[in-house]
Amino acid sequence: MPLQRATGAFLRRPSLLIIGASVLSAVLAALTALSLWEMRTDALARARDAADNLSLILQRDIARNIEVYDLSLQAVIDGVRDPAMLALPPAVRQLVLFDRSTNAQDLGSLLVTDKVGDVILDSRSVPPRHIHLGDRDYFQVHQGSANVGLYISEPFTPRVSGLDTSLGLSRRLNGPHGEFNGIVVGTLRLNYFRRLFDGINLGPHATVTLVRTDGTLLMRRPYSEKLIGRSLADAPAFQKRLLAPEGSYVDVAGIDGIERLFSFRHIGDHPLMVTVGLATEDIYAEWRQRAWVISGIVLMLDAVFMVLSFLFAQQLRKRLDMEQQLHLLANTDSLTGLGTRRALDSALDVEWRRANRHHTPMSVLMIDVDNFKPYNDKYGHAAGDTALRTVARCINDSIKRPGDFAGRYGGEEFCAVLPNTDLNGAMRVAESIRTAVLGADEPNVGSAYGKLTVSIGVASHSGIAAADDTVQDLIHLADGRLYEAKAAGRNVVMPRQERPKLAVV
Repeated sequence: MPLQRATGAFLRRPSLLIIGASVLSAVLAALTALSLWEMRTDALARARDAADNLSLILQRDIARNIEVYDLSLQAVIDGVRDPAMLALPPAVRQLVLFDRSTNAQDLGSLLVTDKVGDVILDSRSVPPRHIHLGDRDYFQVHQGSANVGLYISEPFTPRVSGLDTSLGLSRRLNGPHGEFNGIVVGTLRLNYFRRLFDGINLGPHATVTLVRTDGTLLMRRPYSEKLIGRSLADAPAFQKRLLAPEGSYVDVAGIDGIERLFSFRHIGDHPLMVTVGLATEDIYAEWRQRAWVISGIVLMLDAVFMVLSFLFAQQLRKRLDMEQQLHLLANTDSLTGLGTRRALDSALDVEWRRANRHHTPMSVLMIDVDNFKPYNDKYGHAAGDTALRTVARCINDSIKRPGDFAGRYGGEEFCAVLPNTDLNGAMRVAESIRTAVLGADEPNVGSAYGKLTVSIGVASHSGIAAADDTVQDLIHLADGRLYEAKAAGRNVVMPRQERPKLAVV
């Protein structure tokens, strides 16, 4: 029996069929979306692993080359400190101090300066070339501090060659008592990093960057000469990289506005970090193709299912529409568009019960068109119908809350039900109706005002009814006030309170 009742209720509401079909379609779509999201997450995870591995490889390669070059610097320092080395003939000393590794493709000269910055030893020339380095940052930093260790400079153009932009790698040269005696410096061309990065194939929108920890951009793939030396210190994304020795995150690049997955690593204790950026557009390209195919299949299945459900529900809806039209005809006055007497009685009963249950006030307005019979005789029934429609429109415009209800009580008499409305509120609504009808300027030569008017009786219920009180008592009170208003000259809403529980005007 409960199943039969549920089935009957379902068939009486075809929208439930559409809702049910929609829910099933939504569940299928949700499961598909969840699966696609997991696939998307997996694609990002694989890309993160690839970026992390690549940044690790680059970090180790760069760190190893810097370490090898640093060992050459330290070997030169040890040789310069040895008096026997300095006593050797210049040509022999040159061969001993500077090994052939300094002639590698991307390495520049190894230079030794005195304490004012003048070059005293040169790996590429005997005697040394006349070069002054006292104004370089890699000289001044050691001049000012004995504890710098290996220093990696900002990018610069060497004075010796005047060609490739390079980095200076320098160490302090101390005297016997720890005093500053100069530096040993070697140059590393930025072309080394460019060739290293260009050998990596990561996708059309991928980037690899080498940045100093002060924000200076040293190298970027794809290469752009105008970007070299640019400061990224103020970029929020760069600040993230300073918080940890390594990590990854997704952000929009400030240089070109492309969203990327970035994996960064600091290069040992050096003021350098390498970052690999994979464009999310490239990461999700394959996933996006699969997602379109899967989504298309699921949408097609959902569409077929929904069409079949809709066709079935449409037949049920046609039957319901016919029933609703019959119900509307039975409850709506065809002339005025307000409720019928039957609908009005139902609304009165419902609101009376609700008011007594929740102890909230309710009011009833009895509205009658003044001198309507003479009006009909004078202007004809068609004009009378127009007058009734005008009054109905004024009533409908004045009761604006969703719970308010107005109906045709009979002939030229109307009734308005105002739930949760006390006497003062009902009076305001009644006055609004009266003035609206008067302001409609419908002529009526049989009226003392020369216009169509209404008289209104108002009765209010406090929400606390006596045992013998009924809604009919409230209507009778409003009806009595209506006749008093007519006796007072019509076009009147006359306030008066008579009973403690049923207030009338």
